[in-house]
Amino acid sequence: MADKVALVTGASSGIGYSLAQELATRGYDLLVCSAGEGLERAAEDFRAYGVDCAEFQADLATRGGVDKLWEWVKGSGKNFEVACLNAGVGVGGLFKDTDLEAELQIIELNCTGTVQLAKYVVRDMAARREGRILLTSSIAGEMVAPREAVYAATKAFVLSFAHSLRYELENCGITVTTLQPGPTDTDFFHRAGMDNTRVGAEGKLDSKPEDVARQGIDALMAGKDHVYSASARTKVEGMLANLIPGRTKAAMHDKMARPLDKKAS
Repeated sequence: MADKVALVTGASSGIGYSLAQELATRGYDLLVCSAGEGLERAAEDFRAYGVDCAEFQADLATRGGVDKLWEWVKGSGKNFEVACLNAGVGVGGLFKDTDLEAELQIIELNCTGTVQLAKYVVRDMAARREGRILLTSSIAGEMVAPREAVYAATKAFVLSFAHSLRYELENCGITVTTLQPGPTDTDFFHRAGMDNTRVGAEGKLDSKPEDVARQGIDALMAGKDHVYSASARTKVEGMLANLIPGRTKAAMHDKMARPLDKKAS
């Protein structure tokens, strides 16, 4: 039987930090991972809620990093009830101009690393016939996203993967929920080189990471298939995503993602 323990990746900052924090407030002991330098500080923050928290630094964009994380998780001796596979990155800009290596790294982390870790998590939970999995996709996974073409494609992959997993596991005692945030007030856009864009400067202010996390964990505990979070605009965009023509969605996204400097491309 699972303990009241949660595994959270990408937990040193942003939405991952808030997911771990939200779970801590609900009494979950934590196993947290990130490649970020702030992981040790984050773990101290989580312990302030009176829960146990163990941290492990690993690069989940590499197969070796995922394997090392899983060896550490199994070595902890804890049967986790919840797994939040959240680690992810993005790069902004026109595809003809962006760095190929950076975009291949996005695919390795957002897609390959997610699938590899999910394989281990699902097999572990299936053996116990219980568990809850939260996969972080994005509203971008349902959009046409010029200037974030590779990032959005990886999030579409995660969304499809999560929906398929949910169907496969519905008789195994395991639920799979997809978290689909819109622009959120984290350092994501800074790391993606998108500070000088409308979405990076203004759009992210619509949602706070703690609100995204709370709605995500609420949906996870309710066994829902997905949740758009956290702003009203994101929820409306999600509901309309399959009704708006692709070219219209592309123009909307391009307006938000293009540089504010008119001289820039």
